[in-house]
Amino acid sequence: MSISVSNLTKFYGSQKVVNNISFEINQGEIVGFLGPNGAGKSTTMKMITGFIEANEGNIEVCGIPVRENKLAIKKKIGYLPEANPLYFDLYIREYLTFIAGIHKIKNYKERIEEVIKLVGLTAEANKKIGQLSKGYKQRVGLAAALIHDPEVLILDEPTSGLDPNQIIEIRTVIQNLGKKKTILFSSHIMQEVEAICKRVIIINKGNIVADDQVDSIRLVDNKQLNLEDVFKTLTN
Repeated sequence: MSISVSNLTKFYGSQKVVNNISFEINQGEIVGFLGPNGAGKSTTMKMITGFIEANEGNIEVCGIPVRENKLAIKKKIGYLPEANPLYFDLYIREYLTFIAGIHKIKNYKERIEEVIKLVGLTAEANKKIGQLSKGYKQRVGLAAALIHDPEVLILDEPTSGLDPNQIIEIRTVIQNLGKKKTILFSSHIMQEVEAICKRVIIINKGNIVADDQVDSIRLVDNKQLNLEDVFKTLTN
């Protein structure tokens, strides 16, 4: 089991933003994590990665309890947050060298070239991050998340703000990564989720309202609806 979430609850002040949710993700799955703004997606992802603490419940990543082993699970997880934090004055290789140093990666120069090629940054590799388009900045964030070869990827809106061609390119990268890694990613683009995922988890107002294979969720009254219509029904 790559990710196990059990009875997870989170408060911000008096507001309950995640309400006693549970789910498991098996090794090698690509799972879409869907919900409207404020539903609790990003908060849940931050708790899985150990960036914020849950008020109640338990999380395990690759069999390691997150609460007691935040440093250990960071070695297992590659995390791309929605607000992709980058140093715009650094060149791409400078930034990735910095990230590789944090992870104490041996043969880091070779690994940097591997991830640059993997995420499609080769043509832009000699530029400063601040000179890149939004799509290529996302690729730099993805390269940083991959630099230590994690078993699990947590991607929060990885295609947010990208143009259609960039979305297709990043989607292809995610699909290729999913052949070897477990991926949980959030998105507002239903067509993207249908193209990449076999399973989706839908959260609304802090509660999981659906967790099933995409084809099963789309089947309503013996009719196959598109995922966007099902999503609207479950989150209204």
